[in-house]
Formats: sequence, structure tokens, C-alpha cells
Amino acid sequence: MPQDTARFPTVAAVDLGSNSFHMLVARVVDGHFDVIDRMRERVALAEGLDEKRRLKPDACRRALDCLRRFGQRIHNLPHDRVRCVGTNTLRTARYARPFIAQCEEILGHPIEIIPGKEEARLIYAGVVHSLPEVGGRKLVVDIGGGSTECILGDGLEPLQMDSLQMGCVTFSAQFFKGGMVDKQAYKEAVVAASSELQSIRKRYRELSWDVCYGCSGTIRAVDEVLRANNWANGSGITAKGIKELAKVLWDAKDLEHLKVDGLSDERAPVIAGGVAILQALFESFGISSMTASAEALREGLIFDIIGRIHHEDVRDRTIQRFVERYHVDLGQAGRVERAALALLDQLGNWCPARDQARQYLSWAAKLHEIGLSVSYSGYHKHSSYLVQHSDMPGFSREDQDLLAFLVLNHRRKPRLDMLEKMPQYRVALAMRMCVILRLAVCLARARASKEIGVFSVQASGASVKLAFTPDWLDEHPMTGHDLDDEKSKLRKFGVQLSVK
Repeated sequence: MPQDTARFPTVAAVDLGSNSFHMLVARVVDGHFDVIDRMRERVALAEGLDEKRRLKPDACRRALDCLRRFGQRIHNLPHDRVRCVGTNTLRTARYARPFIAQCEEILGHPIEIIPGKEEARLIYAGVVHSLPEVGGRKLVVDIGGGSTECILGDGLEPLQMDSLQMGCVTFSAQFFKGGMVDKQAYKEAVVAASSELQSIRKRYRELSWDVCYGCSGTIRAVDEVLRANNWANGSGITAKGIKELAKVLWDAKDLEHLKVDGLSDERAPVIAGGVAILQALFESFGISSMTASAEALREGLIFDIIGRIHHEDVRDRTIQRFVERYHVDLGQAGRVERAALALLDQLGNWCPARDQARQYLSWAAKLHEIGLSVSYSGYHKHSSYLVQHSDMPGFSREDQDLLAFLVLNHRRKPRLDMLEKMPQYRVALAMRMCVILRLAVCLARARASKEIGVFSVQASGASVKLAFTPDWLDEHPMTGHDLDDEKSKLRKFGVQLSVK
């Protein structure tokens, strides 16, 4: 039966993890999804970091080869139906932007580098949306290649989210060099993991939970081993089962020759680091048993895409929380937003990615004055800092950088240094959105809608022409002065402004 792509759109999630790359392709049906394709390859990106946290050529080659295969599957999908995210290794790798640009070109879609807490939020969404009953308080744990995410939530809402710098790849490399395991090294790994958990241990124990779920490679591998060796006793993963597996690991001594029922050869080299972290989690949080979940980050990404399709974007809720937290003047934010969108509509294709531009201009209009809660002096800098460095559920690091750039540059002398670390495909969009936002702020500075007046705007290349009804500028000298002052500043954005 032919697929109705309008009613049942195809979406895809790509997870560029520290150990493996995953791709999930699904068809959206009635707010849920049916999986139609999966791909997974162990790329071992975290193993490819040198002592200065730069990616080695071999790791880059493995990643690019994998993404060529992924890219063939999803190259025909629209950008708004695909989310590709990089996690811990790409978060922490130095000088990674040129490599990420190569990945984007090969994959055919933008790649977002998501903060640890955003990764945690998406993991929780992926797990809880797959459960038959979503009520009750849950602890969700994900041990990845380079980081471990802990999330405690109630129903669909996460209450506490943390991302810790420990993973099965990094701990295996640190404590079990060359794949050699002994009891002392294993105990040291457990102690190190417990030390990482110390800062959050009390909060999680005090909040408590009804049921615990674990997801991703390490936890699913441990679950399979415990079941295959009758160490689960119908209780899923338990502290007793983990200790049984740990004893097998240090008795084997050499992971290269480890043979244990239920454990794949691919997982064996990094299992010891993952098991040590898992034991520390059980001991630190007082976990009695854990159920392994087949769903994780990529399923969370799919549900995020579905939310955006149905206009239930978590990013809009995040912006609303910022508006409330920083007591934004909604009247002024609305005036700036309306002026910015009116300019955008008249400018047509002069501003690239217009649908995306509408979103960002709307968000920037709501956030550009949040710095007033700190101080009027330099408030645009405070606004930018808050946007760039706050936890913003739904936003990637690149999203926050772009918003921070806009609110920083909505007034005063342009600061373009932030463009240097921005993906190249976003630079032109950022520059032109800034021009629009600056003009909107000028038009709304009187903080009265009737003062904005009727205007028209045209643009061609570097030329932008703004025109008002006769005598309007004479009657509004402050706006006229501000727009004249903008002419020299907009040249920094490559724009020649004329006003009449």
C-alpha cells in the first residue's frame, strides 16, 4: 500500500554517540511512530581522542564512512524532518568544527551538538513515551561511551537531570588499559564513579522513585548477560547480578579473550568500564533493581520532531519560562516581534530559511531584554550571557549560540566574534536576522505600537531601503535619529541602509 507522506510523514533521528552512531527512521502515525528502518555502527569516536582531546584521523575516517551510509538513507528527507545530534565526544573535542562541517556535508543535514542536560531530557522522553503507563516517579539512567545521564521524573516531566563525565569507553581506557582487568583496578573504577556521583547522590535519594529504567548499549548488554547466565532471577538488573558479572570480568583478566554468554565481541572491550559505573550507580542511589529499556536518545529525538510537527515545540515552553522568570515586558516584546516579522515578510527571500528565521526572530524578541533583570547598563550583554549559558530544554548548543548572537547584537556596536564558531550555513542567516531585529528594535523603541507607523522595506543584495509615510520621520525625530545612527552600524553586517 503506498505511503501517504502528507498524512504519515517520514522522520529520522541520528545519534552520533561516543561509542556508536545510531540512525532511526520512522513513519509518524497519529502522534506516535512506527519504525521503518534502523542502522547502528560502532565508530568508537571517544577512543579516537588524543591527549589534547583532538580527534585522530582514523576516528574521523570511521565516522565519515558511517555517515556516508546513513546519508544515502535520509538524503531525500527535508531538514525539518531530521534531527542529527552529537553528544559527549563532540561536545568536548577540541577544534572539531571543520570535522563536523564535513559530517554535515556527507550526511546532507545539519548536526546539533547538544548539552548534557538536553541529552538527558531527550533520553527521558524516549524511555517514558514508550512505556504502557507513564504515571509515577521514575529514575532513568543511560551509560554512554563518554558520559552518563541520570534523570528523575514524574510522569512525562523530568524533575532532575544530570550529565556526568564518565562513560564505558572513557572508563575502560582509563582503568583497564589494553583490555586488562583485575580486581583492584575494578574497585578503583567503582570508587571513581562513586566520586562523580557524590554531588547528586543526596538529591536523588531524597526525591525517591517508584521504578528504575536503564537504557543504551552498556545497560542492555548487562541485562542480556544476566539473563543468559541466569543471574537475573526475574528481577532484571540487580546489584547481585552486577557483582557476578564483575567477578567474571576480573577472573578473565584479558577482555580480548573474554567469553561470556550473552556478551557480543563488539561490546566486550568496553564492558568493564560500563559495569563499574553501573555498580557505583546502584550503590550510590540505593537501586534495588533496574529494567532495561530498548528506547533511548534517538526515540526521544523522534518524539521531539513529532512535537514540532504538531506545534507542541518544547522550545516554545522554554522561552515562556524565561519570559516568566525574567519578568519580560510582554507589551514591548510583542511590539518588537510584530515589527520584526513585518520586516521579514516584506523582505521575501532576502533573509534565507524564512520559516526558521520567523522562529528565531520571535524568540529573540521575547528574550532580548531579559538582561534588564541584571542591570540596564550593558543589558544586551547580560541577555546574551543568560541565553548562552542557561539550561534551555529543546535547544542545541548551536541554537543557543545563534539566539545569544541575536540578542547581543540587537543594539549598540555590533559584536561579530561569535560568528567564528557558528556553523558556516548559519552565518548568513544570523547576519540578516540581526539586521531585521535591529531595525525592529529601533521602530519599537518608543514602546508604543502606534508610534511604529506604516513602513515599507525592500532589499537587494547589500542594499536595504526603508520608507515611511510622508512627514512620519519629521513627527518622530527619535526614530529618525536612531535609524540614521544605524546606517554606519549595519555596514558591519554588509548592509547599506537608506531611509526616506
